[in-house]
Amino acid sequence: MSEKRCYTVQELQEILGVSRPTIYNLLKQKEFRWIQLDDGKYRISKKSFDDWLDNLEQ
Repeated sequence: MSEKRCYTVQELQEILGVSRPTIYNLLKQKEFRWIQLDDGKYRISKKSFDDWLDNLEQ
């Protein structure tokens, strides 16, 4: 099985321990790369999210 390349909104909620609206605010602020699928669901680039998270403290 290949390595995961995207996160869902729910996965980010669990990783960060924040609410769904907080994740949507981060998406609006373009804190990391994401796409919106035809069904309206979001997929967030794992690499861009991980890079963002790793650099928060700097």
